[in-house]
Amino acid sequence: MIADAILTKIKPGAKVKVYEGKTPFTGIVIARKHGSEPGATFTVRTMLAGVGVEKVYPIHSPAIVKVEVVSSPKKVHRSKLYFVRTISNSRIRKKIGTSL
Repeated sequence: MIADAILTKIKPGAKVKVYEGKTPFTGIVIARKHGSEPGATFTVRTMLAGVGVEKVYPIHSPAIVKVEVVSSPKKVHRSKLYFVRTISNSRIRKKIGTSL
């Protein structure tokens, strides 16, 4: 289970490392849904071998060992960053201030 201090830092635009085992999944948070209730989730997106990969993680999952917030967003004015799916990494850096 994720600590409350980390939960407040997981927001759209933040670059995170999610550990489900030994290897982390590093990417940018594009959505956070349902606050901190039992069904709450956050979606992480990254590029692997030129293909966009998204994973949806339940916040209260016992499978998540640790979540590290690598960087916080500088300027995000939206709650869901679904537009990231269609634009390039350089445009993402300009709009959000962080990269995939």
